[in-house]
Amino acid sequence: MFKNLTIFLIIFSTSLGFAQDDFQSIVENQTRPSVSNIRIKFSDSQNNQGHLPISIIKGKKEGPTFTIVAGVHGYEYPPIIATQEFLKEIDIDRLSGTLIVVPIANTGSFFSRTPLMNPQDKVNLNGALPGKSNGSITYKIADYFKTKIIPLSDVFLDIHGGGAAEDLMPFICYYRNKKRPEQTLKAKQLSETSGFEYVVSYAYTLKDDEPAKYVFKQAAQDGKIALSIESGKLGNVQKDAVVLIKRGVYSMLNQMEMYNSDIEPLKSIIKLNNQTYIRSNNKGIFYSKYKAGDTVKEGDIVGQITDEFGVVISEFKAPVSGIILYKISTPPINIDDTIMCISNRI
Repeated sequence: MFKNLTIFLIIFSTSLGFAQDDFQSIVENQTRPSVSNIRIKFSDSQNNQGHLPISIIKGKKEGPTFTIVAGVHGYEYPPIIATQEFLKEIDIDRLSGTLIVVPIANTGSFFSRTPLMNPQDKVNLNGALPGKSNGSITYKIADYFKTKIIPLSDVFLDIHGGGAAEDLMPFICYYRNKKRPEQTLKAKQLSETSGFEYVVSYAYTLKDDEPAKYVFKQAAQDGKIALSIESGKLGNVQKDAVVLIKRGVYSMLNQMEMYNSDIEPLKSIIKLNNQTYIRSNNKGIFYSKYKAGDTVKEGDIVGQITDEFGVVISEFKAPVSGIILYKISTPPINIDDTIMCISNRI
């Protein structure tokens, strides 16, 4: 924890907002150690107003810049609470390099308790990259990530969890980007020493001129060491999910030689890839005996949809064998909803 005198000397914070140019000047300022808590204000042509909270924490020594983002989906609470606790705990005297921490990326979603999208413009931030500098408020925030935050990052960590309707098995993931072998190898190494039992790799087929859409995929496209954590589920705060997220962050900072911690990596991990998605072909009431983390075999009946009278109108079989990464766990279901994601062991 910070010493009281240290806080007085090094922390500069405001609730009045900052001009967008101030973020970069704070990051590039050579004063160390220091902490700056700022709010970048945004508005659009529809009179929507919002802000992006950012904490810039500089250790005593020079080193890499590690960016941590939570709350891209404001209804995913364990990442947000874990980030809050991390900001209170981090000891600046033990830190080398710079932390850029965005504790709630989608404040519109968070404060309105709206899953996935910002209700102001009905746009999902995790689908809006690379953004638009002259777009609606969510596209402007996406553009800020693309043009301001990602370029200054060496490592970019995007933390998510299961939303209001989603059961999820905790895991850490990265893209197998053959165009960026050095960054991919480092992301793999950080993932495998993060303390997460399940390490998931995603195929990377994105062309350089295609929109990345996802926040951490944009970082991968831009040549950064990019990772994402998934921990928590069902729109609640689970203490074990919060602890696991913080353990992962501290472990990665330790591996980057940015922060000393005595956390030991897991002796065995389970590696997964080749994700298969099952989508709904009907609107109705969903039933399944399975939960996230269960193993299924190809051909197993993994779910059913009934109408309002309990008549089965759809039945779903596992198209592959593997482990369920996440699935819908509330009864309402609509056409094209993702019922579950199954991943294969490597």
